[in-house]
Amino acid sequence: MNITFRQMRLFLALVDSGSVTAAARAMHVTQPTASMQLKEIAQSVGQPIYQVVGRKIQLTDVGRELAETARAIGQHWDAFEQHVDAIKGLTRGKLRVAIVNTAEYFMPRLIGRFCTSHPAIDVSLQILNRDHVVQRLRENLDDLYIMSMPPADLSLESVVLMANPIVVVARNADPIARAAQAAPLALADLSKQRFILREKGSGTRMSIDRHFRQQRFRPDVRLELGSNEAVKEAVAGGLGVGILSRHALHGLQREHGVRVIDVAGFPLPSAWHIVHPAGKKVSPVAAAFRDHLVKAAKSGSKMAITP
Repeated sequence: MNITFRQMRLFLALVDSGSVTAAARAMHVTQPTASMQLKEIAQSVGQPIYQVVGRKIQLTDVGRELAETARAIGQHWDAFEQHVDAIKGLTRGKLRVAIVNTAEYFMPRLIGRFCTSHPAIDVSLQILNRDHVVQRLRENLDDLYIMSMPPADLSLESVVLMANPIVVVARNADPIARAAQAAPLALADLSKQRFILREKGSGTRMSIDRHFRQQRFRPDVRLELGSNEAVKEAVAGGLGVGILSRHALHGLQREHGVRVIDVAGFPLPSAWHIVHPAGKKVSPVAAAFRDHLVKAAKSGSKMAITP
């Protein structure tokens, strides 16, 4: 097959963007040129690599295999460039990181510090729910992934970054909050409370459900919400008590009209992990970034919250 490296990058741009127009824009070529190049790729492969169904690009089986191969080649080439740059004493390169959305409370600042020290490195940050981060991990789309509950069915290399305590919160003016100030509450004391929880599948929810099963406690779940901010708003609005990562409160005892309340068994122990597929050769830039994160957590940074 006679496919150029640039053609492979164009095809990956098509896969990532879902349209020929967007792929052409990403590669700084005209749409007719992009269409012609994609046609040449298909001719070289000898099989259709995608089809248009209802104005949407759908890869064929061969197209999906080509995308996986092209992505692997691109990652190896990026790693080679970074290795050569390291030999030359340069610091340029690319870094792709995917994080679960609760980590947005501290990761952008840590990435900002890294970028300040390495201004020539281009960083791509994806902030997604856990299911989407796990999907990107399965497809090996990024260099590193930050999450609190790495999937058990994947072979991974994992480094613990910092504690991720999970706490119970209530509206400041609620009787349950005042009661918790007078004396620590038992979990049974919350049996008549309505709960506001993160959606099923999130790392926080997985930790909560596991704890409740162990304690044989059945919460009265009023709402399941897809973001920490929505949970805080619901609790502040008096809809019930919530359970969140303490990072969602920026490490504070109270914030945004809600406060952490003292309940037996909480904070739940949890931790943030830096992961990547086992056996994957981490690029020099990714390795430097991982070291930066671990060093920042161990240095007594305010981000390294402990229960």
